[in-house]
Amino acid sequence: MSQKKHHTTLWIMALAVCLALGASTVLAQWPQWGGPNRNFSVEASGLADKWPEGGPKKLWERELGDGYSTIVVQDGTLYTMYRNADKDEVIIALDSKSGKTLWEFKYVSATTAEMNEFGAGPHTTPLLVGDRLFTVGVNVVLHCLDRKTGSKIWSHDLMKEMEAQEPGRGYSCSPIAYKDTITIPVGGKEGAKGQSLVAFKQSDGAIAWKNQDFEITHSSPILIKLGGKDQLVVFMSKEIAGVNPENGELLWSHPHATLYGANLSNPLWAGDDLIFVSAAYDSGSRVVRLTQKDGKTVPEELWYSKKMRIHHANAVRIGDYLYGSSGDFGPAFFMGVNAKTGEIAWRDRNFAKSTCILAGGKVIILDEDGQLALATPTEKGLTIHSKCEVLKRTAWAAPTLAGKTLYVRDRKNIMALDLG
Repeated sequence: MSQKKHHTTLWIMALAVCLALGASTVLAQWPQWGGPNRNFSVEASGLADKWPEGGPKKLWERELGDGYSTIVVQDGTLYTMYRNADKDEVIIALDSKSGKTLWEFKYVSATTAEMNEFGAGPHTTPLLVGDRLFTVGVNVVLHCLDRKTGSKIWSHDLMKEMEAQEPGRGYSCSPIAYKDTITIPVGGKEGAKGQSLVAFKQSDGAIAWKNQDFEITHSSPILIKLGGKDQLVVFMSKEIAGVNPENGELLWSHPHATLYGANLSNPLWAGDDLIFVSAAYDSGSRVVRLTQKDGKTVPEELWYSKKMRIHHANAVRIGDYLYGSSGDFGPAFFMGVNAKTGEIAWRDRNFAKSTCILAGGKVIILDEDGQLALATPTEKGLTIHSKCEVLKRTAWAAPTLAGKTLYVRDRKNIMALDLG
């Protein structure tokens, strides 16, 4: 082989390795609430079809303080939030291979009796954007930290600065990034108008825009693309709505009122024209079809049903079917529902109230009693391949999958499990 051909061959091989490593890196990232696309679905390969008896291999486990914040992952580092013994809120970075603390950033966070009823939090999930980490505490304190060192870049105490809406059981909306901004629902006391949604510049925390007068609740916003244009979709206290992420201008809205204004779960978007929302208590689920007409977005309700009522968990979608846990403080059922008709396909009684991840055509289910399962849902039913107990009650934090490693936590411990 000539030297030129030899160098060309080596270059191609090196490029192939780089591409492979790049793909692996992409698979291993979980940058925000709900995963890469904020829909609890992730591309996955190399996962086992069944776990050993007793559950998947435990890579590590350690104690962590109270809270329901889920775990985000970037470049071998985990980030989450908890409350320590001094009742401070703590933002923490951990080594993904060992669970050892890399850094912590803590701040005083007073709680109320109402917050403490089910655990004072923190409830939100951090957001990773490049080398910055964005978090929001139960008292609507927004931080921007250097993700590598934990040093503070900027912060806002939004209850003091903007009279943000009282958080009740604690602020629960996880931030979302759009271009050079991050956006969160803020709301306000009487007189603090036009700030249901506030976008902050990532660089220095300056307000880029604020808009709308919706009463906020606990659901986190998502981004969708419709007709080639971006929309920020928010599930508020009495409605679901789409706004322009550039300025908060209202594009459409559709009513979805719930007792106590408790719309807690995320809207679900699968990339077509259907938005699914669900709430518990006296409410239910609905699917709204979004179409473009004369340059405007028109919402059309396809169906509404009280038979599926997701509390603070989530749903995933495969084809024409939605799968998720229905129930609040009574019996809960993992269910399959036709996304286009609302028809109930089946109910499975094997789990308490659950969160789930869709990966490789299967669902990873974690119920509030700490039971973890691997299953395949279809329109005909749920096939459970493996099931084991890994956590204690109340395991309300949704799991995180990065590559073949699953990260889970309850109100005392955090652990890493090998699903390969």
